[in-house]
Amino acid sequence: MATAAEIVTSRATNQPWPLLSRIGFRFCLIYFGLFCLLGQIINAIFPIPKVDIPDLGTVWPIRRAVFWVGTHVFGMQAPLVYSGSGSGDKHYDWVLVFCILIVSVVATGFWSLVDRKPRSYDRAQRWFWLFLRFSLASQMLLYGLIKAFPLQMRFPPLVWLVEPFGNFSPMAVLWGSIGASPAYETFAGCAELLGAILLMFPRTVTLGALVSLADMSMVFALNMTYDVPVKLLSLHLVLIALLLLSPDYRRLVDFFILGRPTEAPRREPLFASLRARRIASGVIVFLWLWMIGDNLNDIYEDWHKYGPGAPKSALYGIWDIASYSLDDKPQPLTVTDGRAWRRLIFENPQSMSVQLMDTSRKEYGAAVDPGKGTLALTDKSDKNWKASFAFTHRAPDQLGLNGTIANHKASLELHRFDEKKLELLTRGFHWVQDYPYTR
Repeated sequence: MATAAEIVTSRATNQPWPLLSRIGFRFCLIYFGLFCLLGQIINAIFPIPKVDIPDLGTVWPIRRAVFWVGTHVFGMQAPLVYSGSGSGDKHYDWVLVFCILIVSVVATGFWSLVDRKPRSYDRAQRWFWLFLRFSLASQMLLYGLIKAFPLQMRFPPLVWLVEPFGNFSPMAVLWGSIGASPAYETFAGCAELLGAILLMFPRTVTLGALVSLADMSMVFALNMTYDVPVKLLSLHLVLIALLLLSPDYRRLVDFFILGRPTEAPRREPLFASLRARRIASGVIVFLWLWMIGDNLNDIYEDWHKYGPGAPKSALYGIWDIASYSLDDKPQPLTVTDGRAWRRLIFENPQSMSVQLMDTSRKEYGAAVDPGKGTLALTDKSDKNWKASFAFTHRAPDQLGLNGTIANHKASLELHRFDEKKLELLTRGFHWVQDYPYTR
């Protein structure tokens, strides 16, 4: 009877491995083991709810070693940014991977010198393959869920709807185009979830690795071509999928390329005794369920914090400035005055965006009190700058602001820009089209 505690193997058990296979296994064990342990993967396998655990690769003394290599080998200026940036391709990450590579090569060479006897690594491979299954599935689950519930690439925010296309970075173009089609993002997320689910069951690991390889190859291509800073992780997930497929490579070649009949794969248990296998299966199933539950909890929180369930500003909308006076002097609203305010954009309750005449944006902290009809603004880049207004709705699509900006009396008349009339929000879906609509 199949259990969760069995692994596919490509050779008869306990037979000595060829030299190159032994060396290759040693390197992969060290390299991919360190990559998964020192990066975000291990925290995804063993998540602790409500606790933000730093990646092991960013803690002392590893951080100090990476700083030293970055400074003395690559001539980088320390300290390097190592956390909190949202990028997975930081200078620190590349230096860390370089260090992992060097350690793996040296350790593999030393191991191979001191252990020259022909031996079998079947048992070690079974445990390592289980670890790789968890590693790959944890990332497929994480990224699959935040796409299936379209949160990774959210629908374009209001500030993007009035941003000139040429101002967008390649990554923003990708995020905006996928976010504009939540159905497609959900479809892509379900494809990644399929890989994760198949990896959870021993009999479908090969299919799960194939699905994950296809998914992650596409993700890696997008990261490379749209300059998304997750290139290192996505590349390693592709390599892990290939590694999981390696015991089946002969069967895959026979089936897909040569059209030959294939033998059933050999499946070896992690433990010899039935009781140990049952206990191991229970632990494995518990870890899968724990990982799924933690990710679903994060999805629920993010949905209400950043997604469609997030609260909106009481002044939600895009507001064009119709008139603007400062110290009772009307201010010209001309495109030649690049730093003049053009639009105020309210989306979430804690901030306000200003689109300037030169189409650039400025972000302000905002506190809106609809009961008192007041608006207070702050500037993170200038703690001395403040603005406060009393606001009144002269009509549903008209807003008046009267108050002060940096101790200067200010008055603004705003008209609501109806974003629902934009082509992106009105075009919809058409089965029948006589001509492509690429406006």
